[in-house]
Amino acid sequence: MNIAPMRLDRAYQLHQAQYEAACLRVLRSGRYVLGEELSAFEAEFAAYIGSPYAVGLGTGLDALWIAFRLLGIGAGDEVIVQANAYIACVMGITINNATPVFVEPDEYYNMDTEKIEAAITDKTKAILAVHLYGQASDMETILAVAQKHNLSVVEDCAQSHGAKQGERMMGTFGNVGCFSMYPSKMLGAFGEAGAIVTDAETLAGDFRVFRNYGSEKRYYNKMIGTNSRLDELQAALLRVRLLHLDELIAERERLCARYRDEITNAHIILPKIRPGCSSVWHQFVVRSEERERLIEHLAAKGVGSIIHYPVPPHLSEAYAYLGLRRGSFPLAEAYADTVLSLPLYNGMTEAEQTYTIEVINDYNP
Repeated sequence: MNIAPMRLDRAYQLHQAQYEAACLRVLRSGRYVLGEELSAFEAEFAAYIGSPYAVGLGTGLDALWIAFRLLGIGAGDEVIVQANAYIACVMGITINNATPVFVEPDEYYNMDTEKIEAAITDKTKAILAVHLYGQASDMETILAVAQKHNLSVVEDCAQSHGAKQGERMMGTFGNVGCFSMYPSKMLGAFGEAGAIVTDAETLAGDFRVFRNYGSEKRYYNKMIGTNSRLDELQAALLRVRLLHLDELIAERERLCARYRDEITNAHIILPKIRPGCSSVWHQFVVRSEERERLIEHLAAKGVGSIIHYPVPPHLSEAYAYLGLRRGSFPLAEAYADTVLSLPLYNGMTEAEQTYTIEVINDYNP
C-alpha cells in the first residue's frame, strides 16, 4: 500500500458537485473580480470566525505584511515571533523593514508566553502569534502582556481555521487575524487565497482600499496600495468549503485521536493539546531523535511523510543578516531536527490509517 503524506483530491471528491456548480455559477456570471461572491464569502467567513469584519486578499503572506503596514509598523520597529514559525510569518514582518525578535516555542509548538516579556525593548511594537500545526496559542496570556506594554497583536491563523481557546476562535483576539487559504489549509481554496478578520471598522476599510491599488473609487487613489484581491472563483469555492468546514475538522479530530491512541512506539513523541484549547490538526506532527531512519523506514513501506520545517527562520540563508547562529534558540532548533508530519488528509480511509499505524509501530531504530 502507498500512502501519500497529503492528498487534496479526496476533500474535493467529498463535495464535488457543489464545487463544480460554484465554478459554473461564477463563469456564467461574467463578474470575476470584486463581485458578489467575494462579498458573500467575507460576510460568511466573518460570521463563522465570530468577527465583525473579514476582507479577502490574494494570499496569506499578503494578509501578514499588509496588516503590519496598516498598523504602522516599519523600519526601526521590532515584532516578537516564535522561533519555529514558518518563514512566511517572518517575511510578513521584514517586508516592512521591521525586525523580527524570536522567542522559543513551548511544548505545544506555539509561542512560550513566559519568554515574551524578556524579549520586549523600547523598539517593540507588536507580537505575532502563530498558531502552528492547527494548535491554538495561549492568546489570553499574550493579550495580557500586549496590553501591559501597549503592543499590537497580529495572529497568523494560516493553519488554525476553527481552532479555539475556550469558546473563542483564533483570529478574534488580536488587532488582526491573518489567514491563508492555500489549498492544503483547513479552509483551502483551489489556488492562492487569503483573508483577514478584525473588529475595527476603520482598519477593515483600509484593507479593502489597500488591496485594490489604494483605490476606494475606481481610478481615484487614496493611498499607495497593492493588488491583492481574492477573486470571485476562489471566493465561490471557499464558500462551499466553509459550509463543510466543521465536518472536515471533526474528521481530522477523529483521525488524530486514533493516531494518539494507537501509536504506541516508544521512539515516537506524540503531540499534545494545550489545556483549554483545541487543535484542528492541520498537521499531525510527531518527533523522533532518529528522524532520518524513521523517514527511511516509512518510505520503504510506502508511507510518505513531510518535515514541517527543517530549518528555523533564524538559521535560513534569507535571514543570515540578523547574525543569529545555531544555539541561539535550542528548543526551536531541536524541533527542526526532530519533527515529522505523518499522513493526514480528509478522506483518509480506515485501511490507509491502519496500515500507517502498523508501519510506525513496527519502527525499531
